[in-house]
Amino acid sequence: MPAVVRSEFALALNQVATERGIDPNVVLETIKAAILAAYRKDYGTDELITLTVDLNPDTGEARVLQDGKDVTPPGFGRIAAQTAKQVILQRIREAEKQAVLSDYQEKIGAIAPGMILRFDGPNVVVDIGRTQAVMPVSEQNPAERYHLNQRLTFYIEGIRETMRGNEIIVSRAHKGLVEGLFKREVPEVAQGSVELRIVAREAGNRTKVAVYSTAPGVDPVGSCVGQKGVRVQAVITELGGNEKVDIIQWSDDMKLFIMAALAPAKDMEVVLNEKKQAAEVAVPDDQLSLAIGRDGGNVRLAAKLTGWKIDIKGKGVPAGVAAAEKTEDAKVETPKEEAVVTPKEAKEETAPAASEEAVAQAPEPVTPEAAAEPQKEPETKPEEQTEVKDSTDTNTSS
Repeated sequence: MPAVVRSEFALALNQVATERGIDPNVVLETIKAAILAAYRKDYGTDELITLTVDLNPDTGEARVLQDGKDVTPPGFGRIAAQTAKQVILQRIREAEKQAVLSDYQEKIGAIAPGMILRFDGPNVVVDIGRTQAVMPVSEQNPAERYHLNQRLTFYIEGIRETMRGNEIIVSRAHKGLVEGLFKREVPEVAQGSVELRIVAREAGNRTKVAVYSTAPGVDPVGSCVGQKGVRVQAVITELGGNEKVDIIQWSDDMKLFIMAALAPAKDMEVVLNEKKQAAEVAVPDDQLSLAIGRDGGNVRLAAKLTGWKIDIKGKGVPAGVAAAEKTEDAKVETPKEEAVVTPKEAKEETAPAASEEAVAQAPEPVTPEAAAEPQKEPETKPEEQTEVKDSTDTNTSS
């Protein structure tokens, strides 16, 4: 079989198609359109005249045909090459961009690594490989601060038509970023043995993920958490390190699912209203702040996760428990009150008083009558009582 020798034109054609990631036939059609535009511009032909261009893909030789007749001017190849250069480059760029958009159209809903290139006003321009994407303010994580050349993982949200044409939109606040990170970090999720049923996220604050196992013997929560929390910690690190991630096991029993969704609160009582899709949850007073969360974030995410309206109320402490706590407090406080006066303080208070009395009583002799006087004081009360009885007797006799 004879060897095929390719010309410089064929090699250049294949190189351009490979670098730009487009089909070589698209490049050939672009060159034909550019040659035709250059011919009409230089020779001012009528637009109604049908002209075609015959281009040899091996040698690059071009001929202009009118109704099948060759009307190519002499030396037109060099002139056409200079005239059509800008048109060819522009068409190739458009074809390249269209190829990139069609490629990323299939990647919508996936995650991709990227690097922040520059800031376009409030928007962030990100390099995601073959092209650049835009992250608007609505898709930015409010808890993150971005800087140039920062490498992050982005969620490809979609392709939008803007004033500048079609642009790829990436996000750091979408819940799909959490799903993509779990698929990357947890093999069971990537294989399909563990499903992420529902993901509720408030970017920068907290995320709740309901997981379910489709394979027997596979623990969905343990698979997502990993040994010593390695897998979920990797996800948290990719989210910025400040966002909390709660992994909850899916349950068909709505009471159990709501109680799990309100974690880390415990000891809850749930009453369901099937018609209104509402649930009343009674929570102990010491667990009330945990159930509600900061600015109501925990209960709000639980409502998104379950799809039910959740009303949280405090159920207080039972009376018997309160009484027991009071008696225990009294038992603890009693010895503290008795032990207020120390032996040293007692000696300091009693010693000077005894010495002063001794000094005051020393010059006066203590007689037996004086010593007996304080002992007679308690006997005055029965005498008074006898006098009262005598008076009553006299009154009755009279």
